[in-house]
Amino acid sequence: MSDEVWKRPEVDSPCIKVCVVHPTERICVGCYRSIDEIAGWGRMSVEERRAVMAELPARAPRLRQRRGGRSARLGKDG
Repeated sequence: MSDEVWKRPEVDSPCIKVCVVHPTERICVGCYRSIDEIAGWGRMSVEERRAVMAELPARAPRLRQRRGGRSARLGKDG
């Protein structure tokens, strides 16, 4: 049996085991991937994975924008 499958350059998964889908943005709050990207990760080519990885940093700010909660109240009251 060939060891080639173990030697190929893989793109690591961005998963950090915080698997919760944001209700409005529809992306994982841990890794910022969509459900389709998470489900298809194992079947993606190296190039497809790299393309997804390149997009993830731009998605992070979508989850950091808050409209309320404790920090908003503290900002208004303090």
